[in-house]
Amino acid sequence: MKPLAQLKVATPIGSLYLITDEHVLLAAGFSSFSALRQKLSNTDQTRKVTTDSKGRWITALIDDYFDGDINAFNTLEVRQPGSAFSQRAWRAMRKIPVGKVISYADLAMRAGSPAAVRAAGSACGRNAIAPIIPCHRIIRSDGSLGNYGYGIGKKSWLLRHEGVIE
Repeated sequence: MKPLAQLKVATPIGSLYLITDEHVLLAAGFSSFSALRQKLSNTDQTRKVTTDSKGRWITALIDDYFDGDINAFNTLEVRQPGSAFSQRAWRAMRKIPVGKVISYADLAMRAGSPAAVRAAGSACGRNAIAPIIPCHRIIRSDGSLGNYGYGIGKKSWLLRHEGVIE
């Protein structure tokens, strides 16, 4: 089995850590490689990880996004472990147009379980591929930003960058 690739990309809001399997993004976040590895599937956690230039294919897309092409992530293939509901919630998040936000209640409805508002929040919290799977576009029903695993400052920056807030 080929090793996974890890790389770190500098962004205006800090280093974005990435783990890829060929051209599939398995994890992304603003914390650390070790935190991301814990979010991988059991099988992927046992695989060797290298810092490899083959993973650099994604760097251009990350740079494009932060340089203003806010649709740059739309074509990225992703894979992460999670329940059927979480998988539906993550697919629904990717369908939120850039420049728009929805509530946790709306996310639960779009994921097929309108009463599962807490589960929608949990899916956001377990998202291992932020900001590519845009959990930052999920806000509270009262219009307040709500939580974000990497801090409210990063969430508000991303939403400003995407034109949601001024």
